[in-house]
Amino acid sequence: MKISILGSTGSIGRQTLEVVENLTHDYQVEALTAHSNVDLLEAQVKKFQPSLAVLWGEADALELKRRVGSICEVAYGMEGLKQAASLPAVDLVVNSVVGNVGLLPTMSALEAGKPVAIANKEVLVTAGEIIMPLARAKGVHILPVDSEHSAIFQCLAGSAQPPAKIYLTASGGPFRGKTKAEMAGVTVEQALAHPNWAMGQKISIDSATMMNKGLEVIEAKWLFDLRPDQIHVLVHPQSIIHSMAEFEDGQIMAQLGAPDMRLAIQHAITHPNRLPNPFKRLDFSVHNNLTFAQPDFENFPCLALAYQALEAGGHYPTVLNAANEEAVAAFLAKKISFLDIPAIIDRALSAYTDESKGLTIDSILEADAWARAFTKIS
Repeated sequence: MKISILGSTGSIGRQTLEVVENLTHDYQVEALTAHSNVDLLEAQVKKFQPSLAVLWGEADALELKRRVGSICEVAYGMEGLKQAASLPAVDLVVNSVVGNVGLLPTMSALEAGKPVAIANKEVLVTAGEIIMPLARAKGVHILPVDSEHSAIFQCLAGSAQPPAKIYLTASGGPFRGKTKAEMAGVTVEQALAHPNWAMGQKISIDSATMMNKGLEVIEAKWLFDLRPDQIHVLVHPQSIIHSMAEFEDGQIMAQLGAPDMRLAIQHAITHPNRLPNPFKRLDFSVHNNLTFAQPDFENFPCLALAYQALEAGGHYPTVLNAANEEAVAAFLAKKISFLDIPAIIDRALSAYTDESKGLTIDSILEADAWARAFTKIS
């Protein structure tokens, strides 16, 4: 199997390459893309020998080409990403880029008949209404890489009926149990210190605000064709049960495993097969106390805002996502406080008026641009 990895220098991209290295079957990297990390992409190219490497900026691409010579073709920008997503030789595209930049490459992959293993939340949050019908029309799978959606995907395997409801589990992040007053002065470093998972900066902040779970709620609606009232969030600090599906007869299927993203990544890559790996196994003599609690919507309003955007539909999830990206970037740059993040998102949702007659790629990009302009912190 030949794989294209979009976002290979990020956290999920690097872990995907670890998975590929450990697989005992014939898995080959055909394309690698990065935003601007020339040094790491150079090392990856020299190790995995893809046929194509892509960087966002032209100058970075020229520098990479100087370094790697004839090892592979080098491209840049959105056209390069779309090329990497639709190479004729590619059997699977792993989309692990951050942000709405992953939308057009995902469309290109599906149009070319390539299944997509998706870790890029923004694609389904903003365009699930377009992406899922396109995948069905092309007869290709959208395979979830997020541990929660991978868990639901596995729980539903073999079921002839859809679930009555699902439970997406959440660790609660580094501030679980804290009040707004206690979180008023938290630092970037504190917000990045996730207790269970090793993740990139943006997703770590989203986990701290619980926006990450809110985005997963919206994703789940499209991945599993569910109503908002069928999607429930449970705080599960141990991160051992990754999610659960409840059926009409009252029985619940749960997927358990060590909190290791490589397990969900490998399941997406090797589906429907299960192949051995050297990753740490779940030890019940250690993890023998699993607890659950309802989410705190008052002190973590981002989760409530995500449900609000999902209920409103249309372009509101796009506005939610774009406003969140801008607010998180401002917090990471230490321009705003942690509690400013949900306040900024709330203002954007309240100010936006969705006058569109329906979703198109252009209208999604327009709503995204509006929200970024509205929330931009100089």
